[in-house]
Amino acid sequence: MILMNIFDIKLPLENPVLLFSLILFIILFAPIILNKLKIPHLIGLIVAGAVIGPNGLNLMLRNSSIILFGTVGLLYIMFLAGLEIDLADFKKNSKKSLIFGLYTFIIPMILGTITGIYFLEFSIPTSVLLASMFASHTLIAYPIISKLGVTRNRAVNITVGGTMITDTLALLVLAAIAGMSTGEVNNGFWMKLGISVIVFGLIVMLVFPIIGRWFFKRFDDRISQYIFVLGMVFLGAFLAEAAGIEAIIGAFLSGLALNRLIPHTSPLMNRIEFVGNALFIPFFLIGVGMLVDFRVFFKDLETIKVALTMVVVATTAKFLAAWLAQKTFKFSVDERRLIFGLSNAQAAATLAAVLVGYNIILGHTDTGEPIRLLNESVLNGTIIMILVTCTIASFVAQKGAQNIALSETSDNDVSGNEIQERILIPINNIDTTDELINLSITIKSKKNKEGLFALSIIDNSNSDSAEIKRANKILEKAVITASATDNHLHRLLRYDLNIINGITSVVKEQKITDLIMGLHQKKEVLESFFGSLVEGIITKCDTTTLIYKPSQPLATIKRHLIIVPERAEKEIGFPFWLIKVWNIARNTGAKLVFYAPEKTLNYIKDINAKHPVEADFFLFSDWNDFLIISRDVKKNDNLIVVLSRKDHPSYNGNMAKIPDYLNKYFQTNNFILIYPMQTGVTENLNADLKNPSILEPLEKLDDIGKTIANLFKRK
Repeated sequence: MILMNIFDIKLPLENPVLLFSLILFIILFAPIILNKLKIPHLIGLIVAGAVIGPNGLNLMLRNSSIILFGTVGLLYIMFLAGLEIDLADFKKNSKKSLIFGLYTFIIPMILGTITGIYFLEFSIPTSVLLASMFASHTLIAYPIISKLGVTRNRAVNITVGGTMITDTLALLVLAAIAGMSTGEVNNGFWMKLGISVIVFGLIVMLVFPIIGRWFFKRFDDRISQYIFVLGMVFLGAFLAEAAGIEAIIGAFLSGLALNRLIPHTSPLMNRIEFVGNALFIPFFLIGVGMLVDFRVFFKDLETIKVALTMVVVATTAKFLAAWLAQKTFKFSVDERRLIFGLSNAQAAATLAAVLVGYNIILGHTDTGEPIRLLNESVLNGTIIMILVTCTIASFVAQKGAQNIALSETSDNDVSGNEIQERILIPINNIDTTDELINLSITIKSKKNKEGLFALSIIDNSNSDSAEIKRANKILEKAVITASATDNHLHRLLRYDLNIINGITSVVKEQKITDLIMGLHQKKEVLESFFGSLVEGIITKCDTTTLIYKPSQPLATIKRHLIIVPERAEKEIGFPFWLIKVWNIARNTGAKLVFYAPEKTLNYIKDINAKHPVEADFFLFSDWNDFLIISRDVKKNDNLIVVLSRKDHPSYNGNMAKIPDYLNKYFQTNNFILIYPMQTGVTENLNADLKNPSILEPLEKLDDIGKTIANLFKRK
């Protein structure tokens, strides 16, 4: 108080600088303090909002600024849910999402309606609206799950999909009850709503990706890309509101629409997550906390009765839906915890429903008091329900996510000497540096944060200061690009007789497992270049080598067409390059289209059955007819050709014609040429597999490698 008198500070605070500083310190210290107590930081932010809000110490009001940033935070949560979802799993589990969505809508609707009519003695419209509040939920625990790295778990995908179903149905119930109470519901109302929702969905899901792909092809400025994405999110949210549904639906669909254009390992994705988790989402949680008024428990017995009833019914209904989903889909207990934790929290749609119901006046009492569709006891009870359900949801979701994360970690732990993935990117052209780094980050294992190496080679005969400065500038750009994705890149500046000698020496010195080389997009793929490359590097380096020519950003690619030669599965490097291709699909969401002989396709199909990505499979074995594939190649396709060194099982003489084909027929397309690791390969794969050191890298690089190793063992 003395300090407040000295600085002439009055409550609530009005100085914008002081207000913003206070919120930032809350965002900073609340997680730090509560993490020591093993309490989810989300709860700390909600409690902090209650303490500083108008119903607490009254340090600040829940004014338009808090509401604005809070709205951005809520939309951000839904957008991230759509952006981070695994589209292949989402499609695979769409029926399960529908079933869970109906579970988590119907059960709360039945329990809520019965409770409202027979226990709280509300009217039927009021009871149905109350039940719809229980049916909807907000993915408030999603940041916890995202932080623990389990967002791609099947239970999360099903819950996110179910959220859209139950929230949409709940909001339709809200619209119907509100319309009936005001006399606006008729056949025209439903027809108008149906048409507007369909038009909205088509615009977001069909037009947004076209606009996004056009923008990302032409603008590579990082700030512009982020602002563009944020603008698309709010445009989608506005279109949803214009269609007559809640803005959160628009934000989620915007995330789905842009999912393939924003790779999960890209700098843009890292930026989106950082800003949201650091600023906008905490603002939303603090704003929710400001609604909490603990004094409502001491107002009257009716408020206590309604609040406790709402908490018990909402939590019980959501638990029953999660339990039923667990039994139906044969999920584990921790996956049930994820479902319950994500679906139990009540916030956005619930708050929208109670405010709509509270503002609908059905009439007046004899004393002139308004008769509301939802009375003040329900309004106060809703605020308490939001606090309690968010608290329960955060604890349960954190418990389930931690157990699953620990389980996945232990599953991936393999005894013995670990083989480290080490990727080398020789760079000499500043124009292609970003794309080469982006490709290397896209194909690498997620857990590998230290295994990237950028190499610039200076000819001993031309080592003047200008050349050294140019090389350092290119390396610096590579480091910045990698650091934007939270990856550490080792910069290597080497003086050598020539490029080939420099690369091969570094490969041996640094124990490189993968080599990524770039071609300038304006230059032709010359026979002479390929000749020197094959003789000088491919034959000397025992690495998985990718030769990449980018014509457009990797994120804007719709499909990757992979041409695989006969007997490729007999090569010891088969699983290693396949892991890289699989990571491209998982991190970008683009479809894989495989062209291969039947036996090879069967291997790949078996892998896809256990680790699904969106993929098509076509028989192709005659490389004399390689150009037939050119008829299937479209504008936004990337061509991946798996080649072979001579005198190895998968070598085909027609591979020598590939440079000519690329020059003549694929000049405007991206392409990647892959030379697998082939040292020690024999025609008899079983003979190779008797050596345990061969299977060792398959089991340690990635779970895809584990699957391939198991397939080989069965063969």
